[in-house]
Amino acid sequence: MKTILLTGFEPFLDYPVNPTMRIAEELDGTSIGDYQVCTRILPVDFGKASARLIGLIREVEPDVTVSLGLAAGRFKITPERIAINVKDGAADNEGHRPVDDPIDEEAPDAYFSTLPVRGMVDALLEAGLPAEISNTAGTYLCNNVMYAGLHYAKTENPEMKSGFIHIPASHDLAIRHGKIPSWSHEDLLGGVRICLETIAGESKG
Repeated sequence: MKTILLTGFEPFLDYPVNPTMRIAEELDGTSIGDYQVCTRILPVDFGKASARLIGLIREVEPDVTVSLGLAAGRFKITPERIAINVKDGAADNEGHRPVDDPIDEEAPDAYFSTLPVRGMVDALLEAGLPAEISNTAGTYLCNNVMYAGLHYAKTENPEMKSGFIHIPASHDLAIRHGKIPSWSHEDLLGGVRICLETIAGESKG
């Protein structure tokens, strides 16, 4: 079988749980179309997250790499269209706080996702789940990891598809946080599964 590497993130900032972590754990080892899903959790650490992702890609040798991230405050599932070569934002879990730093000084300014972002959105909407393409993954760890995966694919494994999907908060997180919109875990899990089914369908053959 072919392989999808699916990553989530650990909790960060003032978000005591991260729904991407639970989703990744529950999808580990499942089969979607001709693909088996292999999942891992990434650290919220500018110094380690990208290296960890690349290490996993080399270990797993996936046909597709999909990273999930929490976009607290968004109320739709949003496949990301583009990653930019900059890291900037709040401190990570280790206290690192880059300001206007390039991810890679010798690499391009941006990379477009090679996942079927429009197809994923269409499939989610057809299933009755709010979704839209996002044109900014921000400049925090989500963008950093998306960029790293696409740069690796471009320079070392052009056959590998790669990209990023942001999801809203879960009800569990929203209750603990108190000020963000949320979805049920079941809908978040189902939405991610629909995205993976779309990827598997469009990558067939």
